[in-house]
Amino acid sequence: MKHILSLAAAMLAATPAFADISVRFIESAPKDRFVFLNEGCPLSQVDVEIDLTGSRGSLIFDVTGNGAGVEVFQPVEVQSGTVVMTPAVDGDQSLTFQINGFDAGSEVIISADLDDVLINGALGQIRVADQELSGAIVRVTIDGQVASAMFDTDTVAIPHSCTS
Repeated sequence: MKHILSLAAAMLAATPAFADISVRFIESAPKDRFVFLNEGCPLSQVDVEIDLTGSRGSLIFDVTGNGAGVEVFQPVEVQSGTVVMTPAVDGDQSLTFQINGFDAGSEVIISADLDDVLINGALGQIRVADQELSGAIVRVTIDGQVASAMFDTDTVAIPHSCTS
């Protein structure tokens, strides 16, 4: 019996635990923010893509005053965390970056100006209304495993496994 319990404990220790990376979008002025929270185990590298192409508001990153966006514009910037980012071009609907050293309980915050390109958006084109983010996707790759979540509200959870 003792050997069976030891074997069961060893099997449970090798079984992956499941955790989440939550992603919250915060509409704000002058900058909107994506807040990534690691609710699980420490991660050394997380590749991230924010894909706005399917968003209900046809959202874009507005990074210059001479492009596709309206009125106010802001560069895409890392507010907290250790991140290597591919620069965003005005009008892009996708942003990719790598989070290095993503500790359990820590946050990464990316600020940007998102605009919709709808003619009659609920809050105009310079602010993201309730459902305009709906349909946007966040993809993460951890140790070669891809997971994603589609926004329906302002927060999504992306499950990933941790080996304990």
